[in-house]
Parts: sequence; structure tokens; C-alpha cells
Amino acid sequence: MAETTGSTKGKFEPKNPVTLAPPKDDPISLEYLSKCDGTHEGYPTYVAIKGKVFDVSGNPAYAPKATYNVFTGKDSSRALGLSSLKPEECVAEWEDLDDDAKKVLEDWFTFFSKRYNIVGVVQKE
Repeated sequence: MAETTGSTKGKFEPKNPVTLAPPKDDPISLEYLSKCDGTHEGYPTYVAIKGKVFDVSGNPAYAPKATYNVFTGKDSSRALGLSSLKPEECVAEWEDLDDDAKKVLEDWFTFFSKRYNIVGVVQKE
């Protein structure tokens, strides 16, 4: 995934250009976020990373029974930092990850931010 030499500029650019709306900072409750897992009709599909909520509704990889659906409807920062698909690791707590895992998490955040609209922030309950 990571380049070993040269600049990382453009490293996470999508293959096809994406037009994104300006990031929003609307508060999104954990209760609402939990319904945004692709299984509740009328709700979008969201993935939260480091408290920012991304709308992944248009990507079939996050649909029910798809590989990355495990990340939906919650803040999955820890699992992304660990490159894990384990449901029990799909939690918001990431601050205690080692530096390598924090770098992986930051790379995922950058990847998402170049592809998906930020629709809000997870509201602290």
C-alpha cells in the first residue's frame, strides 16, 4: 500500500475524480449512527473514523453482507488502524495504538476523505 520512495502526494487519489461537498460538522448521535449500517431502510450507510462521519452509501463494498459492512454504523477507528475485519475491534478507541497502527489509521482517514463526503461528527454522549 505505501510507497517506499518518492512523494506520497497523490498516493490516495481515487482512480476516477470525485466531487465532494464541503465537510460538515453536524452532530450525529451514536443511536442514529448505529442505524446507518445499510440494513435500515431510509437510512444512509455511514462509517466513522476518528469521530468524523463519512457517507459510503454509494459503495457496494459497505452493503449488508459485503466485506466492509463490518465498519458501518459505528466509529471503526481501531479496526482500521489494525487492518482488522474483526467486529470486536470496530470501536472508536484508537489513541493507545502504536505509532505504526496510528499511521495506518491516518492513511485510511486520508483515503476516505478523498472519496466520501464528511457528513458530520460523532456526538459525545
